[in-house]
Amino acid sequence: MQNGFNAYAAAAKTAQSVVSPRELEASLLIKAATRLQAVADDWQAREHDLDEALTYNRRLWTLLVSAVIAEDNPLPVGIKTNILGLANFIFNQTFKLAADPQPQGLGILVNINRDIAAGLRGR
Repeated sequence: MQNGFNAYAAAAKTAQSVVSPRELEASLLIKAATRLQAVADDWQAREHDLDEALTYNRRLWTLLVSAVIAEDNPLPVGIKTNILGLANFIFNQTFKLAADPQPQGLGILVNINRDIAAGLRGR
């Protein structure tokens, strides 16, 4: 997974010159949601992929939090606070799923990622 995430970081850096940061974030959130949904949809065959999908999602949200708390981030404090609260919920849900894997528990993570991506894309 580490090599895959390093490849993601390299691709993200390259993509920043081509797409807007908001579009890149939206695309990565959709990718994470798709991975989580694939595990939930085929739980019997893909349960072994749960840890990797959760780790990808957690790392993505860790990067988003890092961007939000950066001193040069122009977002209003209220929005920053909301994103940090949402990230805290996601991290807690991730740990719960890691401790007690349940396919139905993935839906909330999928929906949050899709909703945030849609917001980033202005939908």
